[in-house]
Amino acid sequence: MRKPSSPKQNGSKIPMALIVLGILAVVYSIFKKNSKLPVLGPKDFNAELVDVSFQNNAAPHRVANFELINQNGEIITQEDYGDKIYVTDFFFTRCPSICPIMTNHMEQLQEVFRDTPDVMFLSISVTPEMDSVPILKEYALRNGVLDSKWNITTGNKELIYNLARKSYFAAVDYGDGGLQDFIHTPNFVLVDKKKQIRGVYDGTNNDEIHKLIDAIKTLTE
Repeated sequence: MRKPSSPKQNGSKIPMALIVLGILAVVYSIFKKNSKLPVLGPKDFNAELVDVSFQNNAAPHRVANFELINQNGEIITQEDYGDKIYVTDFFFTRCPSICPIMTNHMEQLQEVFRDTPDVMFLSISVTPEMDSVPILKEYALRNGVLDSKWNITTGNKELIYNLARKSYFAAVDYGDGGLQDFIHTPNFVLVDKKKQIRGVYDGTNNDEIHKLIDAIKTLTE
């Protein structure tokens, strides 16, 4: 007949069970957290937002390199956002409708993550022919922009419009970036340290901004 286990033997099994449960809980927590923020590619967007050349592309998507000029006349490239989480939007300084709301919300995000060095912001003008460096500087000063956190940029119009349509999938309409071409979008696009898109949020909506804050915090954990 098998002898009953001694109290010492039974006691040794309980901590092991708790350890296993603890490991499972941690793994589940990590999986659950990561599953909230999928990596987005062309297939995850409305086809109208995706340039035709990308619509059947199943390869992992990363934001393309860029060269822009910020409010201080400095050249800004992807390297300035190396190993950073950032939010980008497309705006223009003379916009009387959604842009002031978007800029106000971006300033709120800047304040929330003021002391988080790996979080930055990037605003790109869709009317670069009008938004010169002095105008951008005035706009930045008026809206509390911190140079170390947030670049307000201008640059080559065709490059900018290619970024909107082929990198960030932020514009519904199509065009060639010419003088008569114009885009306007409320989207805030969240990009991770690998230059992958992790979410798109309505920059004019308070609830969406709260969701974006939570998403950024998830990526920084």
